[in-house]
Amino acid sequence: MADGITAREAKRLQTRERLLGAAIAEFKRAGMAEADVSTIVGAAGVAHGTFFFHFPTKEHVLLELERREEDRIAKRFATFTKTHHDLSAVLREAADLVLGLERRLGVVLFKDFLALHFSPTRPPAEHGGDHPVVVLVAAQIEHARQRGETAADVTPMNSAIYFLLGLYALLVTTDESTGRSVLVTDYLTRTLRSLQ
Repeated sequence: MADGITAREAKRLQTRERLLGAAIAEFKRAGMAEADVSTIVGAAGVAHGTFFFHFPTKEHVLLELERREEDRIAKRFATFTKTHHDLSAVLREAADLVLGLERRLGVVLFKDFLALHFSPTRPPAEHGGDHPVVVLVAAQIEHARQRGETAADVTPMNSAIYFLLGLYALLVTTDESTGRSVLVTDYLTRTLRSLQ
């Protein structure tokens, strides 16, 4: 027993991590719908049923990935906002963090990731339903409202949701061949204008 977990629990967690890594690699290659569980378990070096012991469906792999990525982005965003309070810089950082997520996941997996995020048939999350990035963006809009930098009637949570939904839609429907950088900059400018 080390660090409060048994050797058996440690092995279970290692197996889960191998499966998660293999599944993410397969999802990047083929997309979630076309991903082959046999390929995933082969890469992880486990029996077929082991996948479903750890992840009841392929969607559960994406839920785990979503939780981890949201936590990663939220930590980086919270660190940024400790020293940056300008709403323009804050929204740009949020956009840059989401763009970084797309680069890490690749276009195919990023689209699957967002599709599941907004799916009405999404499996229930095991770790609660809060989306920390939305909450943090809303808090920054609220701080800007309190400083008088936005209209007094701005609803921070709604504004954060609208901002991120629009950003996600922009990213899944454009790429650099369509002038995405210019579109993102224009989107940030117009978002700020709408809050004033």
